[in-house]
Amino acid sequence: MTEPSRRSPVSTPLSVLDLSPIVSGQGPADALRNTIDLAKRTEHLGYRRYWVAEHHLTPGVASAAPAVLIALIAGATSRIRVGSAAVLLGHHAPLVVAEQFGTVAHLHPGRIDLGLGRSGLVRGRDFVRRFADPADGPAPEGKVVDGLLIPPKPRALAKSKRFLARIEEQQRLLSTGDPAEAPLDYRTQVEHILRFVGGDFRSSSGEAVHAVPVEGADLDVWVLGSSAGESSAAAGSLGLPFAANYHVSPSTVLEAVASYREGFAASAKLLRPYVVVSADVVVADTGERARELAGPYGPWVHSIRAGEGAIPFPSPAEAAEFRWTDQAREIVADRVDTQIVGTPESVARKLATLRDATGADELVITTVTHDHADRVRSYELLAKAWQQA
Repeated sequence: MTEPSRRSPVSTPLSVLDLSPIVSGQGPADALRNTIDLAKRTEHLGYRRYWVAEHHLTPGVASAAPAVLIALIAGATSRIRVGSAAVLLGHHAPLVVAEQFGTVAHLHPGRIDLGLGRSGLVRGRDFVRRFADPADGPAPEGKVVDGLLIPPKPRALAKSKRFLARIEEQQRLLSTGDPAEAPLDYRTQVEHILRFVGGDFRSSSGEAVHAVPVEGADLDVWVLGSSAGESSAAAGSLGLPFAANYHVSPSTVLEAVASYREGFAASAKLLRPYVVVSADVVVADTGERARELAGPYGPWVHSIRAGEGAIPFPSPAEAAEFRWTDQAREIVADRVDTQIVGTPESVARKLATLRDATGADELVITTVTHDHADRVRSYELLAKAWQQA
């Protein structure tokens, strides 16, 4: 646990994480156009970077090809950094990832972030071990650390066989290489990318191998993670910046950040640890309106954890028709309880608490609403409140 930093919000940059959400009644083209529009608007509002996710076989998310989408966003903007949160290395060869992002970075030098994740390497049983509580008996209670809610790991998620089966099926469909061969460990994959960028990659026989489209590219490599494990360890030992997912796995964010800092070794790129922490946020002019806009979030998260793969994001009216059971509420409680919803001032205060409790150097904000105008307005209100806090 870090000592609260008590820094002014202005000294802590805000960034954007966008899934290119597909909402009910619209399609992927609408979602992608909205992403381009939001990137332009948040650049104007002063957000530092704009990251896009990688999700596959998901009805409610259009961001499946981050390198392509990043190139489009970078071409439509002029200053904001653009990157991935994150490329899933279990689905891609490190050489291909390096060449894709190097190509974009050569055209937009100093603006491209290559964020690397490892979800494609995590099997269903490993997911349960890290992010869910498979135990029986009384449900564990959450805790508050420096004012920040750290909920217990979701117990019902461990029993969601359809969810775990979906993880396994996606891995099969997205698998690369010979399944009989043991894949490279995560740290080695990240090292390969760094060596391709630096121009010092060597083959197993010691021969120099040059990936021309990426060599010398002015891009930053990041690691994203949700728990204390291979991702946080790799980021720390390689001296890379690290992004921790409070919005995906709030129960493990503090251990992820602590693991990264404990294992950090200074590098040519980074002399001290640099941590970004994500938050799911909805801001509106009134608390009542914000809660209405956030209403669909619970049913949407439930669709993910029930194995449907994120349905198109419902409208508030559609969400009001969702029939909650005790098990349904339990499976989404950690996410719903840690979504930050309210007026600009109240959300800014809660984000400052998140920043102080985690010692974050930067916060990355993800906002999903059914109406694109409401999403834009949320980012507008937050940017203004954060500057005035």
